[in-house]
Amino acid sequence: PVAEEPRSFKDLGVTDVLCEACDQLGWKVPTKIQIEAIPVALQGRDVIGLAETGSGKTGAFALPILQALLETPQRLFALVLTPTRELAFQISEQFEALGSSIGVQSTVIVGGIDTMSQSLALAKKPHVIIATPGRLVDHLENTKGFNLRALKFLVMDEADRILNMDFETEVDKILKVIPRDRKTFLFSATMTKKVQKLQRAALKNPVKCAVSSKYQTVEKLQQYYIFIPSKFKDSYLVYILNELAGNSFMIFCSTCNNTQRTALLLRNLGFTAIPLHGQMSQNKRLGSLNKFKAKARSILLATDVASRGLDIPHVDVVINFDIPTHSKDYIHRVGRTARAGRSGKSITFVTQYDVELFQRIEHLIGKKLPAFPMQEEEVMMLTERVAEAQRFARMELREQGEKKRSRNDDDDTEEAIGVRNKVAGGKKKKRKA
Repeated sequence: PVAEEPRSFKDLGVTDVLCEACDQLGWKVPTKIQIEAIPVALQGRDVIGLAETGSGKTGAFALPILQALLETPQRLFALVLTPTRELAFQISEQFEALGSSIGVQSTVIVGGIDTMSQSLALAKKPHVIIATPGRLVDHLENTKGFNLRALKFLVMDEADRILNMDFETEVDKILKVIPRDRKTFLFSATMTKKVQKLQRAALKNPVKCAVSSKYQTVEKLQQYYIFIPSKFKDSYLVYILNELAGNSFMIFCSTCNNTQRTALLLRNLGFTAIPLHGQMSQNKRLGSLNKFKAKARSILLATDVASRGLDIPHVDVVINFDIPTHSKDYIHRVGRTARAGRSGKSITFVTQYDVELFQRIEHLIGKKLPAFPMQEEEVMMLTERVAEAQRFARMELREQGEKKRSRNDDDDTEEAIGVRNKVAGGKKKKRKA
């Protein structure tokens, strides 16, 4: 007889108090990766989880760790390594939410935040540390009295990305100073050579839990492309934002600079757009993210800092303004929409220079994408206004550059006001931002 598919966290062996926590978070039934990974992890085995973002893998490693912690309470019990700061905060939120009833303390250790306050937090010996590798190594080398010799669990989340961002030396250093006798969970969306090497170095006889070996994009995601001359990219972007007005958008650009420029351009045209990229201070990055999550802004412009793992529940449309150079990043970017069973759209801008990259993406996902229907003449009617806004955006970028050099100013959202007032005084009708 075929074993019954587990229907609840209880069936997976999760203890009652944690089942209640899942219930309060609104996790009704376990996801595929949780069904596969949790029982093995609870038996004390090392786990390799191959699963893309949005598959519930934070729960797949957080629940077994919290359950082990309940059985043998201890400080500095688990370490979660993640590639980006945003992801670290997000994982920490889930640990706090799941562990709040049992008093679990976690600390986030990432760059961009004052080291001193982090050292104090580490001195209090939290149960769980969620860290980016670089900053953690800093503390291991420089913070007196801090070590991980008692560690019981190591998680590497988005391992492929940790290694791609060249954190290899840091990861090696960390592996050298933590106990060999520990449990290790390694999660990765893709199995790269580096990840396999890491697996051999860090895991003992692991169980592999693969949820989808194929690169997939969700069924409910409608994917389109538009083929356009690169000099009219901005005008087409404005056209699409107008066509699909009322939705929330995430627009991916290839560089920090282009993200900032496009954000200023859209603001000058009266859209509520906010940037998110690696050159912003950490507080600003979290601030941008929270404004967008709270729906106070409907357009988030981002570099690939935000393409993975960030769970923003209500992105309706993802726009690849600059086509991603790695086809796999395409999957992650469009995975920001149509999450958790909702539907969503993605539109990829393809200029004369991007044809080959675009074909690679189609090949990877095994689909031919349809063109997004557009009225070219309407786009052309926008070019004058867009050209004017481009000019202002360039001026502002220059001003910001000069300001940044003269003083480290910390207000990215409203810097455009002076210029905006100049624009508003002109002949344009302003839409309410």
